[in-house]
Amino acid sequence: MERTTMDLWVGIFAVAGAAALFGLALKVGNLTSSSIGETYTVTAAFENIGGLKPRAPVKSAGVVIGRVDNIQFDSKTFEANVTLKLDKRYPFPKDTFANIYTAGLLGEQYVGLEAGGDDQSLKDGDKISHTQDAVVLEKMISQFLYNKASESGDSKKAE
Repeated sequence: MERTTMDLWVGIFAVAGAAALFGLALKVGNLTSSSIGETYTVTAAFENIGGLKPRAPVKSAGVVIGRVDNIQFDSKTFEANVTLKLDKRYPFPKDTFANIYTAGLLGEQYVGLEAGGDDQSLKDGDKISHTQDAVVLEKMISQFLYNKASESGDSKKAE
């Protein structure tokens, strides 16, 4: 009888562990349901989106107010056009700033909206014209190393 009870408890813990891993995978993949109701769509053009992906959160003041719907490359302007679906409960002014941020040092990337001061609000189909690209860590490191190398080269010339 003890062996059967032990096997039962091991089975229960194995199923609970598998369910926890499945829930964690959904959370990491942004596949969990969100509390976003009716939405309106706006677009923003970025020169570099880094690792931004569809379904990434759109946040303002740390609150998720929408999701990235689609990302397309514009071959005429050589920019990435990002389509955002924002909750209708949160109207933003027309002069809103859209920035791409990284959650933590190596975390997921998301779009952050900073409200401007315009009296008119964004409507379905509008374009956010004020954008800031993603900060690419590799680019910053290579620029730092290049600057350090050129500084040491300049100091050797001075001697």
